Amino acid sequence: MTPYEVLYGRRCRSPLYWDEVGERKLLEPKIIQQTTKKIDTVWARIKASQSRQKSYADKRHRQLEFEAGDKIGPVAYWVALPLAFSGVNKVFHVSTLRKYIHDPTHIIDHEPLQIHEDMTYIEEPVQILDRKEQVLRTRTIPLVKVQWKNNAISKASWEFEEEMRVKYPHLFEENFYSL
Repeated sequence: MTPYEVLYGRRCRSPLYWDEVGERKLLEPKIIQQTTKKIDTVWARIKASQSRQKSYADKRHRQLEFEAGDKIGPVAYWVALPLAFSGVNKVFHVSTLRKYIHDPTHIIDHEPLQIHEDMTYIEEPVQILDRKEQVLRTRTIPLVKVQWKNNAISKASWEFEEEMRVKYPHLFEENFYSL
């Protein structure tokens, strides 16, 4: 059914059968009543169509609950994720999943972390891993790569050597270098 048929209740006529050209008063009460009736008819037909489509969809609908590792479809799995990934969708396509191979190096030994009342902690450097000089147009800035206490080596950061010498002079003793 076309939108025209829904609105007017009949098939659309071609321009040959249009009414004669002339002025019409659009604000007559009779025209307003006809328009209101047609709008009500359209709304009734739309509601009937919506309820019919809803009944078709509800026939095959069932309430489902999934647990970690459940196969949802032929190519999708529901995976349990840690709270850190709460914003990530938990359903994955099989092409993105791989079987886990146990590796003892994946086990992380957590040292006790001293957290203050305001939920912060002090990050302290463990050792200096590398050094380099950042060359600018007019000066050279010495930098050191520092490994921090509660982070892996991959999380080491480049810091200004002068600041590190002032804050942590014990890192620059002769026998303390790991270079």
